Amino acid sequence: MRIEILGSGGAITTPRPLCACPLCTEARARGVPYSRSGPSVFVHGPNILIDTPEESKAQIDRAQITRIDAAFYSHWHPDHAAGLRVWETMNADWMTWPPRHACTPIYLPQQVAEDFHHRLGAWEQLMYQQQFGVVQVHVLADGESVTLGDTRIHPFRLAEEYVYAFLLEENGKRVLLAPDELFGWTPPAEVHGVDLAVIPMGLPEHHPFSGERLIPADHPVLKAEATFEQTLEMVRQMNPKRTVMGHIEEPMQLSYDDLLRLEARLRGEGYTITFSYDGLTIDV
Repeated sequence: MRIEILGSGGAITTPRPLCACPLCTEARARGVPYSRSGPSVFVHGPNILIDTPEESKAQIDRAQITRIDAAFYSHWHPDHAAGLRVWETMNADWMTWPPRHACTPIYLPQQVAEDFHHRLGAWEQLMYQQQFGVVQVHVLADGESVTLGDTRIHPFRLAEEYVYAFLLEENGKRVLLAPDELFGWTPPAEVHGVDLAVIPMGLPEHHPFSGERLIPADHPVLKAEATFEQTLEMVRQMNPKRTVMGHIEEPMQLSYDDLLRLEARLRGEGYTITFSYDGLTIDV
């Protein structure tokens, strides 16, 4: 398997529209890897796409992907699902009659399908595209897996029960893809020792170098989002061979260079952590 990070940003990407802060100014001037688009991952081999943020069409083109055999959605949040129209754009045949549309299988874990029925018009968008013939929607009951080629994809709920992670297994290799929302999660035994864990960074409650508090202790976000420190504890529990951290939010105000510096410090502490950037590829 080859894992490609199409988008390493989070709900607030870098640069943020209209923002003139140093981080966003640098991102506009230098582009990738200083700029970050919305969260999405592509798995070469089974050729599966996980999540479609607003920038999905541009991400697929930039990565020069030529084939997508299936797609999975982790949860309903717009930074992961607002690019649903990519399937119509990609698959519709507008010039031939009768049309010869391409059709992509879309797999929705149980709760994601339920949430799509009443969030953001997502279900209506998919049903329109299914009627049009460019997608085929499959709902996966909890506990159900999909095998594509040599790869088994097993969705499972995290502690926040509306969101799913995915355990991929192929030829003895195991990859955990957890796109977002690790708050309150204790890694189960089946993901301990995975060959690769792709997880969100979590919010830095304190500045990683100065120790200065960045988020007020009484801020409600700390009751809903995992911190960077909590995410590191999850990594300690999982003990993966390699970890890639993404979902890096613009308000963190950590540049690509800052994160390289933090990587080096973490390596000195025994971690095998890479902070993701748009276009990062990892062979497993």
